[in-house]
Amino acid sequence: MQTCHSEYGIIKTIFIKKALDAFRDQEKIDAEWKTLNFLSAPDFKVALTESAEFEKHIRDNGAEVKFFPSEEVLSLDSIYCRDASIATDAGMIICNMGKPARSGEPSACAKEYAKNAIKILGEIKSPGKVEGGDVAWLDTQTLAVGRTYRTNAEGVRQLREMLAPIGVSVLEVQLPHYKGPGDVFHLMSILSPVDKDLAVVYSPLMPIVFREELINRGYRFVEVPESEFDTMGCNVLALAPRKCLMVKGNPKTKEQLHAAGCEVIEYDGQEISYKGGGGPTCLTRPVFREI
Repeated sequence: MQTCHSEYGIIKTIFIKKALDAFRDQEKIDAEWKTLNFLSAPDFKVALTESAEFEKHIRDNGAEVKFFPSEEVLSLDSIYCRDASIATDAGMIICNMGKPARSGEPSACAKEYAKNAIKILGEIKSPGKVEGGDVAWLDTQTLAVGRTYRTNAEGVRQLREMLAPIGVSVLEVQLPHYKGPGDVFHLMSILSPVDKDLAVVYSPLMPIVFREELINRGYRFVEVPESEFDTMGCNVLALAPRKCLMVKGNPKTKEQLHAAGCEVIEYDGQEISYKGGGGPTCLTRPVFREI
């Protein structure tokens, strides 16, 4: 069955934004990285190499890869294209970003969906805020939504209103303050489903009620150690059930994934992932998967 309502099925169609089109040149990087809270300035040439490697891993899995184009008015953050929209079987939901510097990304993505004849279900309107990194499908009828500094109560209300007619329930997950409004802390910072009953999690920042909900739903966990949380050990993209793409530098999490029967593919992400705080789920907007 082909569906948009999955985080683990075989990716059939996916959008990415190449580093060339998001970063454009070293001059743009040097002008923006501090205000966007990157850890340091990415090296443009190395980022291009990393981006090409990342794309190849996805292509090698058989996915149809589509691209968000370069937009001069968008920031470096536009490389993290998951955040601007949500894929559903009834069409795309266009987000309204919680980070002001990213406000132009959703409309740019909507234009590209229109060019590709991909239906739009609706859009989150101000004062509602939702970012795609705060949502994750737990099953085909349940969308978990993090209530964070990037996704507010009105945004969650609008999501519920849009999804109820297609039989989808929204499970709100109250996340902690952690490092505050300036930090990028999404639901998918602590949760990456990689099969129908397996998820990579960072339990120290996971609400107890939500953790128990996942257990009640039959999930087992790959627990990311504290030493690998900041290196995005918890940010894992399932290319297919238990076929995982993750950034290099998280050997303990990788070992646990292997122990759980997963295939693990790693990519170099110093420039495109570490410095901007966006792992493989952030770098992609999967649309259709096969489950």
